[in-house]
Amino acid sequence: MGIAMMRKLIFKGQRAEMSGAHVALVMLTGLTAGVEAAAPPDWTGEGELGVVGTSGNTENRSINAKAKGVYTSDPWRHTALFEAYNNADAIRTTAERYLLSAKSDRKTSDFNYFFGLVTYESDRFSGYDYHVSESVGFGRRIIETPKLTLDLEVGPGGRQSKRNDGQSENEMMIRLAGDLKWKLSDSAEFSETVSTEIGEDSTVTKSVTALKARIVGALAMKLACAVRNVTDGPAGTRDLTVDDVDLGAAARVEGLHERRVGGGELRAERR
Repeated sequence: MGIAMMRKLIFKGQRAEMSGAHVALVMLTGLTAGVEAAAPPDWTGEGELGVVGTSGNTENRSINAKAKGVYTSDPWRHTALFEAYNNADAIRTTAERYLLSAKSDRKTSDFNYFFGLVTYESDRFSGYDYHVSESVGFGRRIIETPKLTLDLEVGPGGRQSKRNDGQSENEMMIRLAGDLKWKLSDSAEFSETVSTEIGEDSTVTKSVTALKARIVGALAMKLACAVRNVTDGPAGTRDLTVDDVDLGAAARVEGLHERRVGGGELRAERR
């Protein structure tokens, strides 16, 4: 009888150990899955292309291209942007502009951050060969709701410009900027981006209004209008420039994200 009781106790102990191991395995699996789901992608990218053409009594062609990449490594975020715009009629090119910028910002809280921004811009018909500007400053998210966000930025900087006649300009400036995003529905978003650089010699103000509607997956259709105003520009140039309303396609991609999972394994996944 004593031997039988000992066998029962041993059997029950084995079942308890197996049950405990099973529970531990389930908890570990659930924890690993939760860490994977919470990890954000390291970088994201967006590309846009818009082409507008008319023919008949008049011929006109407009091309607008944009590429944007964002790399996030909390609390840092780095953003690179390239833009190109070209407009031509049957005889000549009437507009040609290129822009390249790099920006880094560091969060100090959920709503506040510091930033540094460098921008290069070349506009063939602005009277300038190029503009280069650098600025640093403070930014804050003023509004954050599930459908609406608003970021405001302010900071000092400098701007170097070269005119078509060979003269150079170097000036200090103050940069003000705002970025509004309004989610109209699950597939539509309205955005408004405004910036103004108030310098000693001139003031440059830019505004981009856009409406984007997702078609399928990462592909979307975008309707945008850009307005630019430069005060005290070279003689023979217009202060206000309004780009043609641009209708084009936009695509978004999220890149490879590396993260460590159970057992120290390094895994790369496309998000």
